[in-house]
Amino acid sequence: MCMIKEESAHRQSGFTLVELLIFIVVVGAGLAGILSVMDNSVKSSADPMIRKQAIAIAESVLEEVLQKAYTDPDNSPAVVEASRDLWDDVDDYNGQTQAAFAFPASLSGYALTIAVTADNTTLGIEAKRVRVTVTRGTESMVLTGYRTNY
Repeated sequence: MCMIKEESAHRQSGFTLVELLIFIVVVGAGLAGILSVMDNSVKSSADPMIRKQAIAIAESVLEEVLQKAYTDPDNSPAVVEASRDLWDDVDDYNGQTQAAFAFPASLSGYALTIAVTADNTTLGIEAKRVRVTVTRGTESMVLTGYRTNY
């Protein structure tokens, strides 16, 4: 007896091994590209908490300095007083560092510098520019304000 094999008209659906390999390669290349972009952005960004703390320090110091008088109200000598409580004008803060401010131990890694200079050209009036710089590691924040003689 001779058996004739019937060919099945039913075809299996699915992917071939070649199609599956191509899919894996394409998806892998896409993921590698996305991860490399994320890696570069993470490396170039600063730690947000460090940046926020540095800005908060700079803002508070700048606000303190700008609230002082433009000129010395008691005409004391230009020698820097030992106590911050005696600083009564903007120029008393010039050249000061974090040593003059009571930073808590958790902020001991931050460095602070203050520069006060006469700047009568930027605003077109008699003014002093106050530049507060807060640094930690390689990150540095600089805030600038002007105290005018009004």
